[in-house]
Amino acid sequence: MSLNNLASLYQAQGFLDKAEPLYRQALEIRQQALPAGHPDIAMSLNNLASLYQAQGFLDKAEPLYRQALEIRQQALPAGHPGIATSLNNLAGLYKTQGFLDKAEPLYRQALEIRQQALPPGHPDIAGSLSNLALLYQAQGFLDKAEPLHRQALEIRQQALPPSHPDIATSLNNLALLYQDQGFLDKAEPLYRQALEIRQQALPPSHPDIATSLNNLALLYQDQGFLDKAEPLYRQALDIDQQALPAGHPDIATSLNNLAGLYQDQGFLDKAEPLYRQALEIRQQALPPGHPDIAGSLSNLALLYQAQGFLDKAEPLHRQALEIRQQALPPGHPDIATSLNNLALLYQAQGFLDKAEPLHRQALEILQQALPAGHPDIARSLNNLASLYRAQGRLGEAEPLYRQALESLQQALPPNHLDIATSHFNLAVLYYTLRRLNEAELHARRALQIYQKALPVGHPYIVQTKQLLDSIHQA
Repeated sequence: MSLNNLASLYQAQGFLDKAEPLYRQALEIRQQALPAGHPDIAMSLNNLASLYQAQGFLDKAEPLYRQALEIRQQALPAGHPGIATSLNNLAGLYKTQGFLDKAEPLYRQALEIRQQALPPGHPDIAGSLSNLALLYQAQGFLDKAEPLHRQALEIRQQALPPSHPDIATSLNNLALLYQDQGFLDKAEPLYRQALEIRQQALPPSHPDIATSLNNLALLYQDQGFLDKAEPLYRQALDIDQQALPAGHPDIATSLNNLAGLYQDQGFLDKAEPLYRQALEIRQQALPPGHPDIAGSLSNLALLYQAQGFLDKAEPLHRQALEIRQQALPPGHPDIATSLNNLALLYQAQGFLDKAEPLHRQALEILQQALPAGHPDIARSLNNLASLYRAQGRLGEAEPLYRQALESLQQALPPNHLDIATSHFNLAVLYYTLRRLNEAELHARRALQIYQKALPVGHPYIVQTKQLLDSIHQA
């Protein structure tokens, strides 16, 4: 077995530290044995860069991807598929770094090369369509993403055997899109189909099966079926712990998912050690300023907030914000998430004046980064409106709540939980203003959605019924 093949095997198994010296040795041999611009050197540079990217060392990966691209552009004819591969790799790195605008032209160029150089139904074209669709999804352009995901799925279904794992990947991508759009009922059969394919095509403990289990569990969690989600999360964690080395970041992801479920179930004491373990894994496996570490810090901070330990939450929220501000471009939505988290903490502490500029800054970032009707903008409007309501600025809160509701009604299916939450927020506002008819109307609409989407005793249903009782007694 060649050095590159053995290194690739170790990388696939999650043994990244064992793969690195082999990739380095293969690169040195090729650099000594071959002329400077040989395409095989580009291949070795690309392999080492992909390893650094998997380890989270994005700054070390970029110059290698660039060097590989330059070699291929000089050594190969203009429309060669090898150039498309390098463009695609560099675009994927930019996407991971949050530089979505830099990634898009490279993904487009890679797609054009493949469409010209390869037959129409070639699986590599499906790969490029998927990459561009996932980029649009990250940018919030969900309507632009859907036809590309569908086209990629059709190509793979025609070109590959029915149980090929790449078909599962396309099914999974389309399901993720439907979930982002709020079409949870459309997402579920695709997630199930992807899981079945992977269970048939892959060994029982393959990490991709864990990914499918995690995705289906996340969907059940979004639907409020927490009891259905738990065994899937546990199964995914078991697979990752068996298939991957002890400190692999994917184990941290599975721990984080299970902790999030426990938090939603109200088992805060069970969630905390899992969040802590996930954070420790990421801090050991990833470079200090990696965005995934910020994600773990945020999760632990939100848990402390839910437990009422506001003083313990604040430094973690601040640390997460600092990491994201250093690691991501200034207008990245994840920075808005951290600003919003810190603002909500200040609000809980009663520091309303400190919360307002952060809510405003988060809203501005999202309005610049996302298309006009994106649900995340509506959620940010809801947050700012809730702050105004807490400050007693009810007249300023109402138009923001209404704008948020209208945006969500246009962007999401009628029975989406976020629409119910918007109705509930307006009902509380109108109850406070003693506009009881309007309050009852919105509370009833919220309750109708909650009762369709959630299990019988869910806290949202109980809370809304209590609000309706208060309205009737007023």
